[in-house]
Amino acid sequence: MDFNASLRKAVKTGTVFLGQNKTRECIEEGKARLVVVAANSPESVKDLVKEINVPVYVYEGSSVQLGKACGMPYVVSALAVVEPGESDILTAARV
Repeated sequence: MDFNASLRKAVKTGTVFLGQNKTRECIEEGKARLVVVAANSPESVKDLVKEINVPVYVYEGSSVQLGKACGMPYVVSALAVVEPGESDILTAARV
């Protein structure tokens, strides 16, 4: 299973919020079904996901690489998957 392909499909067909502020909002509202953080995310982002009751996937690449994996031309340090759409990202993240 290719996590990058699953992520891109979730961004295109599902509901995914990019950025640490939007991710925080989704967590606080109880909407996030999966949180993805880049390996080089700031400590504030890592602190955000320490005490949540949501699956967290640490993306092995940098925030630049995570942004590219999402198909975006900017850095993404964190994202929240609310609805996976046609993607299998919720199962891919558990591998």
